[in-house]
Amino acid sequence: MSWRNIYPFESQFFKLPSGAEMHYIDEGPRDAQKTLLFVHGNPTWSFYYRNLVEAFSGEYRCVAMDHIGCGLSDKPQDYNYVLKQRIDDLEALVESLDLQNVILVVHDWGGAIGMGLAGRRPDLMKGFVVFNTAAFRSSFIPFSINICKIPMFGEVAVRGFNGFVRVAQIRAIHDKSKLAGDVKDGYLSPYDSYANRIAVHQFVKDIPMDPGHRSYDTLLEVENGLEQFKDHPMLIVWGDEDFCFNEGFRKEWIQRFPDAEVHALSDASHYVVEDALDRILDWMPPFVESVPSS
Repeated sequence: MSWRNIYPFESQFFKLPSGAEMHYIDEGPRDAQKTLLFVHGNPTWSFYYRNLVEAFSGEYRCVAMDHIGCGLSDKPQDYNYVLKQRIDDLEALVESLDLQNVILVVHDWGGAIGMGLAGRRPDLMKGFVVFNTAAFRSSFIPFSINICKIPMFGEVAVRGFNGFVRVAQIRAIHDKSKLAGDVKDGYLSPYDSYANRIAVHQFVKDIPMDPGHRSYDTLLEVENGLEQFKDHPMLIVWGDEDFCFNEGFRKEWIQRFPDAEVHALSDASHYVVEDALDRILDWMPPFVESVPSS
């Protein structure tokens, strides 16, 4: 497990009401004035935020969790892998840790899940950092992802051949050299078998494209909750090479949050934190410092 060299955090585990154990890391001073809550997407895990946790945990409390089925969390085969359950799980963890003055940091599926939590607990939210994600409905889905929703084919491609994770190693990054060695191992390691790739496949199946989908109403609820945060501080850093969350999603975030600080990067892709870490570490510290705490 060479990736442990670049993920030097103490693992914590929280037993959810369902009985599944969620892995998370909780770094930095517990009495810090602000907490950074990092919520990942698919097919990543808290490893995606490792450099940001290291950078900010000297001054702020930093909590990064792994969704059930992802990273070092349990990977049950009979779990309810839907958006509402994801929000329930995150809310249970946040309540158990008594997090306050939260700056929510989201990427990919983390947008819908994290903003779902925000809509339920607006009293906890002080600001937002948004990386290539959505928390609203869209009619766009890339062909390469849409075909993974096809019964049987999707299961074979995603779970059998690990196609989703492996393709992300190529298509989700601008500078391929940044997904090599220990970094590559870190992204691949949790998804090393058919059974361990269940959540990767279920996330794809849970993309709600029509009103009859199992998670459509939940996503609509998340979307409707965004308006209340229009005046909250928001930093948007976007990799414009993203084949999935393209510039149309970025423009919708800006339309909904016109006062946000926005950085659109032509030389970064979906894994924008990997592609543009140095620049993010220029923009994010003054933003976090400027967010008021209660």
